[in-house]
Amino acid sequence: MFTSVDDVTARLAGTGYLASPAVATTVFLADRLGKPLLVEGPAGVGKTELAKAVAQVADARLVRLQCYEGVDESRALYEWNHAKQLLRITAGRGESWDETRTDIFSEEFLLPRPLLTAIRGDEPTVLLIDETDKADVEVEGLLLEVLSDFQVTVPELGTITATRRPFVVLTSNASRELSEALRRRCLFLHIGFPDEELERRIVRLKVPEMDAALAESVVRVVGALRAMDLRKVPSVAETIDWARTLLALGAHTLDDAVVRESLGVVLKHQDDVLKATAKLDLDAV
Repeated sequence: MFTSVDDVTARLAGTGYLASPAVATTVFLADRLGKPLLVEGPAGVGKTELAKAVAQVADARLVRLQCYEGVDESRALYEWNHAKQLLRITAGRGESWDETRTDIFSEEFLLPRPLLTAIRGDEPTVLLIDETDKADVEVEGLLLEVLSDFQVTVPELGTITATRRPFVVLTSNASRELSEALRRRCLFLHIGFPDEELERRIVRLKVPEMDAALAESVVRVVGALRAMDLRKVPSVAETIDWARTLLALGAHTLDDAVVRESLGVVLKHQDDVLKATAKLDLDAV
């Protein structure tokens, strides 16, 4: 998919994703070694967007498994179309059970979910397993076979092995610790908040109408907010939203009034807003 680390950087930038050297290097190695990529970091720093950008660069289909508490095998791997199976059984009342069983446990009645869909695909595929840490520990057991051998076992059909391995990205906000067995199967990448220079470039790319001076002010103020002891510090996504908000308000500079009126775009808790209002000194930023 990629010929070099510089190739990763350039092609991702072409999709609007500005990758740091660490991100570009790890993506290149995941592609070259055929290893899944586990990406951890706070919400809103571009973990999911990285998978989308890779899919766009590779002209690949993006298959997404959104994890949540309670997601199980039938949502992640596959399930049988029970309604269709019942109709088939009813239609074949004169048949023996052996004849019916062979038919109803066939491809026609199988409903593939994201993991099986990605394994069976013949075209370039990026498999995104999003917010892995929100799933129950038992779900990691399903992932081990997929990520070790890129195969899925369906008892009624046998083992289905990938003919073309997908590029796999797992994301985690680190709300719980993932198992060592899962981590061993992946290359690891931590995406934190970007430095000021990179974040300015991101803002200018995503909000090209904003002039350089205001973009610099936005990035500096967001950096000051991140240095505070807040319940939820602003991410890159909030920085971009704030830049767009300021344009919508027609603001040309960041003054106390504009900041107070728009802090709700950047901060998501009232106590954070009150703390920032009391402590933020624009003259010192």
